[in-house]
Parts: sequence; structure tokens; C-alpha cells
Amino acid sequence: MRELTGLRGRVAEWRNLEHRLRDALELAALGDESMLAELEKETADIEAEVARLDLEALLSEPYDETDAFLSIHAGAGGTDSQDWAEMLERMFLRWAERRGYTTEILDRMPGEEAGIKSITVSVKGVHAYGYLKAEKGVHRLVRLSPFDSANRRHTSFALVEVYPQIEQSGEMEIPPADLKIETYRSSGAGGQNVQKNETAVRITHLPTGIVVTCQNERSQTQNRENAMRVLRARLLDRQREEQDKELAALKGEHIKAEWGSQIRSYVLHPYQMVKDHRTEYETGNTAAVLGGEIDGFIEAFLRSKIRK
Repeated sequence: MRELTGLRGRVAEWRNLEHRLRDALELAALGDESMLAELEKETADIEAEVARLDLEALLSEPYDETDAFLSIHAGAGGTDSQDWAEMLERMFLRWAERRGYTTEILDRMPGEEAGIKSITVSVKGVHAYGYLKAEKGVHRLVRLSPFDSANRRHTSFALVEVYPQIEQSGEMEIPPADLKIETYRSSGAGGQNVQKNETAVRITHLPTGIVVTCQNERSQTQNRENAMRVLRARLLDRQREEQDKELAALKGEHIKAEWGSQIRSYVLHPYQMVKDHRTEYETGNTAAVLGGEIDGFIEAFLRSKIRK
């Protein structure tokens, strides 16, 4: 029923666009110059709507319409990489806000001096996973380090992981015997922010070694439920990756997944440039990108997959 409702919604959007286009053509046929400004605005609005629907038509893979889990992990580079991970957190949260998505931080581990070591965010909205899957991979930053007294240029890395949120039943059943569940006190900035009770939860999936933590909620039950949601998503993603590797082996292709094979570089010095190495899409407006304007990169990635 949910799939049927979604399809009906898509059909309704295209039919509404068809009606608007027909009305605009009829208005243009009248030749009334006083309506020219209104007609030009409607034409621009229709073009923008067509572009949006055209992009959404590319999101036809399984789980593209679902909500997403977004995780960011600081890589090599110490404090600089932890600061870079926090910059990416801000970028993605602003992007989600601009699209009207709902975000919830499930787990956040601050760095020792600045930034964050890791974060896991729930992103809820139509096609959240479909769009965010374009961001999965290693992101590289080149800049003059604000943490280097000599003001030297540093290169930092952060890993972005994206998983579809799936329903608890049907998609992925996990035997309780496969789980090791531990509780501990949530970390914080100190003082009243440190939890006195063991509300944080760490779940280890014994067959795969996957570890998931959640400590943002004050309730151990809520943290456990959120951790299980993330674990199911990670197991599903692992399952799909194994299937992709099998298909790639049959096709004779080689998929690189090393830490060093970054998908995108953000260069702030000696020049300003953000470039995606998979699509060659680039822009010199680094401030806008770091402020959440990443739709151009996402669209280029989705269209490149169709061309392949």
C-alpha cells in the first residue's frame, strides 16, 4: 500500500505539471503582453519542476525512497581530520535542512581537542537514501591547518557511510545469539552533562564483527532500539556489497574500496576547488558546498550511473 501511494503521488505530480504546461501554452497563445512577466515566471517554475522530477526518476534502485543513516568517521590526520569530520557534519545537516528532511543524532563522539571522531545521524525524508548514497566514500580536505602553529598545509580524510533504514520485520532478522550487548555511561563534556546511569549501548554482531554504539538518548531502551536499527541497516548494506562483488567478478570488473581512494577533494589552499573524482564535476564555490549546497555533485553522480 505504501508503494502504491508513492506511485500515485508521482503520477499526480506529472499530471499536474502537464496541466500547468497546457495552461501556459494557452496563455501564450493569447498574445497578451501584459501577461508576459507572469508567463515567464511560470515557464521558469515549470522548468525547475521538470528538472526535479527528472532527477527523481533516476532514483529507481531498491531502498532509494527510504530514510537513511549517515555516519562520518575522522580518518588519518589527528585533530585536523576530527575538525574536518565536524565540517562534514555541518555540511550534511544544512543540506538536509534545505531539503526539508528531519535529522536526529543517534551517536556522536567528540574529539579530544576539537571536532568529532565519529557521528551517526538518522535522516528522514522521501529519497533520503537515494540522494545520500552519492556521498558514500572518503572525502579529502586540503587547507592551511588552524591547529598548526607554523600554519602549514595539511591534508585530512574522513569516511562517510550511508545505509538505508529498513523496517524491523521481514527485511533483516538477527538471531539474539549473534549479538553481544553492552551498556556503559554516556560520554559528555563533564559536570551535569555526564550520565550517572549506564544508558549508552554497544552492540557487537558476532558473526561479522560489526560494532554499533548509541548514546544520544537518556533511555537505555531507546538507545538499544536505535542501535539495532543502525545494525540492521549495516548488515543489509554488507549483504548488498557482497552481491555487488559477485556481479563484478562475473563481469570481470574491479571495484576499488580502499581508504585512500577518495571520491571527492575539497581544496581550500592554494586555490579554491571542490572536485568529484568519479564524475569530474567541480566548482570553485567552496563556501557554498561546505554550507550544504551539494545537489550538483549528487545529480552528477546519479546521471553518471545511468550512463554506465
